[in-house]
Amino acid sequence: MPQNLIEKIVQRFAVGLADGQLVHSGDYLSLRPAHVLTHDNTGAVIPKFRSIGAARMANPRQPVFALDHNVQDDGEANLAKYERIAAFASEMGVDFYPAGRGIGHQIMCEEGYAWPGTMVVASDSHSNMYGGLGCLGTPIVRTDAAAIWATGRTWWQIPPVARVKLRGRLTGCASGKDVILALCGLFNEDQVLNQALEFTGEGLADLSLEQRLTIANMTTEWGTLAGIFPVDAVTLNWLRERIEAVAMRGPAGVPSDADNPDAHPRLNRRHLEELAADRLEADPDAVYTQELELDLASVRPLVAGPHHVKTVTPVAAFSAERVKINKAYLVSCVNSRGEDIVAAADKIRGKQVAPGVEFYIAAASDEIQAAAELSGDWQALLDAGAIALPPGCGPCIGLGRGLLGPDEVGISATNRNFKGRMGDASALAYLASPAVVAASAAAGYIDCPDAESGEPQGEIRRFEPPTAAADATELLPNFPVRIDAELLFCPQDNLNTDGIYPGKYTYQDDITPEQQAEVVMENYDPAFGQTVKTGDILVGGFNFGTGSSREQAATALKHRGIRLVIAGSFSETYKRNALNNGLLVIEAPRLVADLKERCGEEQLTLRTGLSARVDFQRALIEVEEDVYPFAAVGVAAQELILLGGLENWVKEKLD
Repeated sequence: MPQNLIEKIVQRFAVGLADGQLVHSGDYLSLRPAHVLTHDNTGAVIPKFRSIGAARMANPRQPVFALDHNVQDDGEANLAKYERIAAFASEMGVDFYPAGRGIGHQIMCEEGYAWPGTMVVASDSHSNMYGGLGCLGTPIVRTDAAAIWATGRTWWQIPPVARVKLRGRLTGCASGKDVILALCGLFNEDQVLNQALEFTGEGLADLSLEQRLTIANMTTEWGTLAGIFPVDAVTLNWLRERIEAVAMRGPAGVPSDADNPDAHPRLNRRHLEELAADRLEADPDAVYTQELELDLASVRPLVAGPHHVKTVTPVAAFSAERVKINKAYLVSCVNSRGEDIVAAADKIRGKQVAPGVEFYIAAASDEIQAAAELSGDWQALLDAGAIALPPGCGPCIGLGRGLLGPDEVGISATNRNFKGRMGDASALAYLASPAVVAASAAAGYIDCPDAESGEPQGEIRRFEPPTAAADATELLPNFPVRIDAELLFCPQDNLNTDGIYPGKYTYQDDITPEQQAEVVMENYDPAFGQTVKTGDILVGGFNFGTGSSREQAATALKHRGIRLVIAGSFSETYKRNALNNGLLVIEAPRLVADLKERCGEEQLTLRTGLSARVDFQRALIEVEEDVYPFAAVGVAAQELILLGGLENWVKEKLD
């Protein structure tokens, strides 16, 4: 069976495949990613690493530590935390980038860790950004990071893959940021939720590498697990220039050697020549769930928000409304690179930030800031009245100087504008390109004088999945061939982790498994505890477990005696937390749709009286006369269930 680009990359990094086995969407696999990034949360991963009995890194060259989130905090506690992380990196021999070097995702690109055709993970949701370089980047949770440190391995279920075709070319002052905002706004009904994306089309040739990084970065906000561009002339030229630059500069830990461009362990000519000679491409008849097409020529400068990335309006419409702003931001991993700073400087050069407006700027890395200083663009921003912050995350995640105050309005080149994220919950945050942000800072209201009006144009084509006879699933000894139990139905879609496990208990570290079981689903349905029975199969709606990453939303159901959770779809973070804690989850959208039609959605929790037989060998659910297929539970997932979760799996590997 043919493979798409995502599947081909995963094929190279999968562990324990049978001879001749080809991987495809839906497969649960054990993987050995090329690298794993942790940032300030390294401090939280270290005790997890210690608790599973690990004493050393499986491969010290695999992890990367970069301090970037709370870099403005010079308080004693934060500095002590940073010192502990630095000391741990030295002890373990791990590549370490201190506060001030830049945002971790940018460092991964600048230093060659996010290499095209490889798979790189990070305990941060914006690891999707590596896709701009043709590197399969996807997020993991902290427990996964500790497991990779200890064993070099993690697990992944290959998601469904969609294709995004970009045709035409951008015009006027439209940018890569406007492309991804257009996609988020045009296809805003979860069409790509929990899928992976491959970008194609003749429009790619006119998108710079920096624009691609921006687009890939915000595929996270679009709802996907990865968004990857092909390796083409744009990619190779950027890498060639980068190799020359690091040879002159000398990367961290590597002596500067202008006469030896191959001194860098990753960014070197040999590595580039190997890539150029062996570029992975999707097979011509590769399988995709759908194709979404966008006409780049129809894209205009856009504004997203407030509160939602998928609420998108042309900036020209805002200009007429003269929406007053209090703060403007050119910061974060999505839009603080060289081209972004140039675009912002061009809009504000020779002008002044409007009275009553604060304009904050922070480069994505110290290298980017140094280059902008050399070109004069950084000074142009400062001369206009911009306030410089150190390279790092800062106000994008509500940390440090310049946060939005009560009832304030901000325009930002960041990637998220969720209520309360950048400051006070009563504030309004809008997202836009660096050019729009700088123009608005000068005007005092949301504006971009050169922006034309118009709506983005695109279309979507869905494909029927190919039908093929399923082989019997290999089952490990002691893994059940089937489960028979009654279906307990909780029909609500988008049931979030606060509903499953109330936030007020999340940080009670001494709460027992029995107490977790008592309060599970308390916010969703107070009567759940009296309705559920030990051994039930819980059936949820679609996008089950959305929201925060609290692990207790999985463990509490397990402690309550739920044997299996079936849903139309899961939040990917919830799925990871469930399997990492030994709770089996499977997706069966047609079963959920049939139960909604048969039982209705009025009752929050319903004992259906229906007995289900879940056959893991045939990957089928039988309910009365109906049969529902699901993605086979692979060996990697079976191991986690049999051992009771990822920590026990790691301990077994270490033993």
